[in-house]
Amino acid sequence: MKTKFLVLFFVLGSSIMIAQEKLADKFFENYGYIKATELYQEVLKKGDTSLHVLTRLGDCYYNNSKSEEAAMWYSKALENYEKDINPEYIYKYIQSLRSLGQYEEASQWMKKFTEIQNNDTRVKDYNPENIAKYNELAKTEKDRVVKLQNLPFNSKYSDFGSLIHDGQLYFASSRNVDDKKKVYSWNQEPFLDIYSVSVEKNADTTSYGSADFINAEDINTDYHEASVAITNDGKTMYFTRDNVSKKNKVQYDKKGTTHLKLYKASLVGDTWTDIVELPFNDDVYSTGHPALSPDNKTLYFVSDRDGGIGQTDIYKVEINENSYSEPENLGEKINTEGREMFPFVSQDSTFYFSSDGHLNLGFLDIFKSNILKDTMAEPENMGAPYNSGYDDFAFFMNPSEDENDKTGYFSSNRPDGQGSDDIYSFDASICLQTIKGVARDQNTNDVIPGATVKLINEVGKVLEELETNENGTYEFTVDCNKKYTVIGSKEDYKEDQQKVETDNTHEKVTEADLYLEPLITDNQIVINPIFFDFDKWNIRTDAQYELENIVDVMRAHPDMVIKIESHTDSRGRDAYNMKLSDRRAKSTKDYILSRGIAPERIESAIGYGESQLLNKCSNGVKCTEEEHQLNRRSYFYIIKE
Repeated sequence: MKTKFLVLFFVLGSSIMIAQEKLADKFFENYGYIKATELYQEVLKKGDTSLHVLTRLGDCYYNNSKSEEAAMWYSKALENYEKDINPEYIYKYIQSLRSLGQYEEASQWMKKFTEIQNNDTRVKDYNPENIAKYNELAKTEKDRVVKLQNLPFNSKYSDFGSLIHDGQLYFASSRNVDDKKKVYSWNQEPFLDIYSVSVEKNADTTSYGSADFINAEDINTDYHEASVAITNDGKTMYFTRDNVSKKNKVQYDKKGTTHLKLYKASLVGDTWTDIVELPFNDDVYSTGHPALSPDNKTLYFVSDRDGGIGQTDIYKVEINENSYSEPENLGEKINTEGREMFPFVSQDSTFYFSSDGHLNLGFLDIFKSNILKDTMAEPENMGAPYNSGYDDFAFFMNPSEDENDKTGYFSSNRPDGQGSDDIYSFDASICLQTIKGVARDQNTNDVIPGATVKLINEVGKVLEELETNENGTYEFTVDCNKKYTVIGSKEDYKEDQQKVETDNTHEKVTEADLYLEPLITDNQIVINPIFFDFDKWNIRTDAQYELENIVDVMRAHPDMVIKIESHTDSRGRDAYNMKLSDRRAKSTKDYILSRGIAPERIESAIGYGESQLLNKCSNGVKCTEEEHQLNRRSYFYIIKE
């Protein structure tokens, strides 16, 4: 009887677990990721550690851009089921690792993904040796030249997608928390509506009014509306909406999934009305994210329709008054096996979009492309600060008659924002110039790779520091109308510096080569002459400054042993000059020892007076000061390296 009871308990327990997993799947398939996470966790506690449960948990977090948790669950799935796992989960794991800045580990998994999916368009930009590319894209130094602002009208809910027309900024938000408002199961926030806010741009600042629903009839419903495009004449708006009937009822396909559709509305007076569904929508796939070409003759959009390249692709149609051409896929230069979304075309016909399929920092990144001018153009990742390890999307650049005006907006769910998605403004129109040059050996003119170059402002602050590349070159991006000092240094060389003053010419390039003088030549450490006061042998400050070069070389070569020689000119009595030079040699030695150099590393310090003159200027010969100076010298011979 006891055995039967245990069997019955096991069967009932298994049935409950299976039922709970099916319920979790139901929520997952309807984008209810938060509830699905809770239910999968319960199934996991009951002992179900299947590949399905582990990857679904990873997907729940991945789809809400929670990279740390997603990476953890994908990692567990790969630990236990690597041979059986769908390659798409490997790619999602790679994306999660990139989002966390773990580029080395991501690269290792990308090698495996490439072996399995060698025809996947997402691997075409992958170079296993070029981890530095990710670090370059993520560099935050560019934050200094692109000013970002988290906009004051963002809420604690999702706010994204910016378009400015006639002094109004249009965007989507889930901030409507009316008691009767439905909640979206994906993220447990209210459904999205379209809002607008007034924008007033002054000489130095931009101010924003209060956000409110757009003035419209029947555009905002109980379900999603977002992603606006408006024609140049301001009379037609394209927008995205859930598949909703005229009775405000959401429509589902046979699998119980609702899809997005594109609609247009007309401006009558000051109200958006006369909503019309576009003819290339369908109930079995999604169509959304509208964008217009500058001449308004082409409409770009995103769809997961059959025949595409990846999960979502970008398409275009030609607009012919009230009709549209057949949708055309933009092709593999733009679309990948991943997600391409949020197209935008700037005033100069540069094409912007977001993707997780091209080389990126994790999740969605913003890219730009010249595809509309050159069909073979490759997209370019815009890097930080536009992109982060999180979702970065919905890029918009303000139209302007000033070609140097590079301002606009994008959206991101990066940390430290006000909500799940926030809108950021950017200003990249700051006047910038370039200082660049080559570090060379002063004696041979050879280039010096690996030299340290510092950029210093007029108050002495080091703004940036880098090393010259294999060609000895360096480059800094600097502000206009500023004063800078560039200092180059390398072990066993005397540093060199150049003063640079920038003007107000945008993108001007100033050449500032650096010539570093070798400190070691012909078994000597060569420095500038050490000067002593008349008839004195104490080490002056200017002499100390030069002797620090000796200290630096000996510290860099801990086994080096030297000897010091000091010489005078012929003026004065021979015997006196001999004693004076010897005292100077020994005081030079004492200074070097005072800087922590061991005594045994200076073999001798001897003065030779005027016994080894370098020219004709002996006793009684009339010479210039410069000729006498040539004889007043010190040598630092290297006995052992």
